[in-house]
Amino acid sequence: MSGDEEEGTRMTHWFDQIARMPLVAILRGLTPEDAPAIGEALIAAGIPCIEVPLNSPRPLESIAALAQLPGGALIGAGTVLTAEDVDQVAQAGGRIIVSPNMDPTVIRRTKELRLISLPGIATPSEAFAAIAAGADGLKLFPAEMHSPAVLKAMKAVLPAAVPVFAVGGISPDNMAAWRSAGAAGFGIGSSLYRPGISPEELKKRAARLIEAWRAVNG
Repeated sequence: MSGDEEEGTRMTHWFDQIARMPLVAILRGLTPEDAPAIGEALIAAGIPCIEVPLNSPRPLESIAALAQLPGGALIGAGTVLTAEDVDQVAQAGGRIIVSPNMDPTVIRRTKELRLISLPGIATPSEAFAAIAAGADGLKLFPAEMHSPAVLKAMKAVLPAAVPVFAVGGISPDNMAAWRSAGAAGFGIGSSLYRPGISPEELKKRAARLIEAWRAVNG
């Protein structure tokens, strides 16, 4: 398989999973010791996209552990700030690069390694700059700083094929408003995961979020 064909297969796999359940679990504070059980719980619950922020304890070890789990989950890193971070995540087995900011250097390195690029944006200017640099999708962050009306206005001018995920303060109670405004999916942090949570409680929280997503999508 050529490099272009491999990238096309990976991208199709990413968007197929997002279309089925576009919720990304943000596991800030996860430890490598807890990673296998937490990852298995999320995959079993039906959330197949998992992000480990790089300001977590020994994050690359957690990413490597999650990447070894069966089930085909898409594993990546958040709080990715430099091209060197991208290299390290790739070496650990991560396939998704998520940032709180829009850095063209990070985006370009991500695409050079044929990974998925989801940079953070807060304005239309940042959004268009990210797209020009090669971003596969956009992370509206922090969503609490904006409103669904702001996202709706952005979506009116952004390319329809570029998905925008709302991240920050997302819960079952506000998914409907963001979805109506054009959010393709959500990054879910503290309303899903906290360090020390049991796999059983995590499954219950995941089930509530999945139910909320399905409710707003008919």
